[in-house]
Amino acid sequence: MSRPVEVADEWLKRIKEQLVGVQYGVIQITIHNGQIVQIDRTERSRYDTEKSPSAARKQR
Repeated sequence: MSRPVEVADEWLKRIKEQLVGVQYGVIQITIHNGQIVQIDRTERSRYDTEKSPSAARKQR
């Protein structure tokens, strides 16, 4: 039977800090024995590009 995860205010503050400024990405929270032990933040960079060169050639 699983037990509920208790989240201290300090961890909520840390999670919020990791969320600031992320437009594309992942915030991963690692839990061991019902307690948060780690927060990983992975950000992605997205670029708006003009049509790719191969797509432009196909339209000609």
